[in-house]
Amino acid sequence: MTQTDIASAFSARIRAATQTGQPLRLRGGGTKDWYGGALAGEVLDTRAYTGVVSYEPTELVITARCGTPLAEIEALLDRHQQMLAFEPPRFGPSSTIGGVVASALSGPRRANAGAVRDFVLGAVLMDGSGEALRFGGQVMKNVAGYDVSRLLAGSLGTLGLILEVSLKVLPKPVCEASLQFEMSEIDALTRLNEWAGQPLPLSASCWHDGVLTLRLSGAQAAVDAARRRLGGQQLASTAGGSAGTATPAASAALGDDAAAFWAALRDQTHGFFDGGAVWRLSVPTAASAIVNGGEQLIEWGGAQRWLKLADGRIGDADAIRRTAAAAGGHATLYRAQDKAPGVFHPLAPAVAAIHQRLKAAFDPAGIFNPGRLY
Repeated sequence: MTQTDIASAFSARIRAATQTGQPLRLRGGGTKDWYGGALAGEVLDTRAYTGVVSYEPTELVITARCGTPLAEIEALLDRHQQMLAFEPPRFGPSSTIGGVVASALSGPRRANAGAVRDFVLGAVLMDGSGEALRFGGQVMKNVAGYDVSRLLAGSLGTLGLILEVSLKVLPKPVCEASLQFEMSEIDALTRLNEWAGQPLPLSASCWHDGVLTLRLSGAQAAVDAARRRLGGQQLASTAGGSAGTATPAASAALGDDAAAFWAALRDQTHGFFDGGAVWRLSVPTAASAIVNGGEQLIEWGGAQRWLKLADGRIGDADAIRRTAAAAGGHATLYRAQDKAPGVFHPLAPAVAAIHQRLKAAFDPAGIFNPGRLY
């Protein structure tokens, strides 16, 4: 079958499902099946709809069909020394670009480079009537009316089938270096907020188990100057720049390769994510330490705080969400067997009403990924 035939088959199946009220579970590689609410509906597998539609390295934009493997796109960009700057987690070799946008999960560089939706330039969406709708384009500042293409980021397939996406890409940094400091959580948050207001080439941060790790990215001169200014111990790296010698604590916690550490953090193969229920708290960077009685890992300059509870316990969901709300943020039950308290932080009534109207506009029969987001 040609790609046109596959898209036509998708349309026919969606029209039939709308007529019968049969729920459809939009699914690519299935690497994020654990994320969000309970899975429901017949699987509509998107992996056959694949391929890079266009890539203009000089224009810093790539357009690909939803079933295109993330690894394929990253390999293509790498040949041109470019990258998806939001560092999407891979969660395995079958991860697809459609799932990357639908989940809107970003990696360590997100706080400094931007989130998934900041890089979505355009999209083709197949709605509940089986019609392919085009939004946005391949350049910035081309939006007239509602910016639906960015609205799809994080929708978890509840608004329709994302057939195609256009994403802005960026050049890879010339040089990177990673520094390690032994300090408390309070000291780490204080330092991160101080450094955020200074002209430093920070591209990622992570505090865990008394160790703060920073990644510096940019021109060689800028990275070298920041490294001398900040001090700390430099971790071995394959990403450019001269490597220092890590302390025993750094070697034990992070291994000998800084690039491998950041990859493990991005793909959540870091030991912190092994076993137990995991909450993700999104709070202002200036929020003080949050005590919830579990193991913590802090990213994004203090804005993303992971909480892991032992033995699969999810803890007091209401208390965790109240704590996050009091700090000015929200809490997501990220990984857990028991999702009874709800995965996502309850929306304010006015915001929930907007979500419901959008869902009704694109999927009036309610067939797409029911229960996954709402």
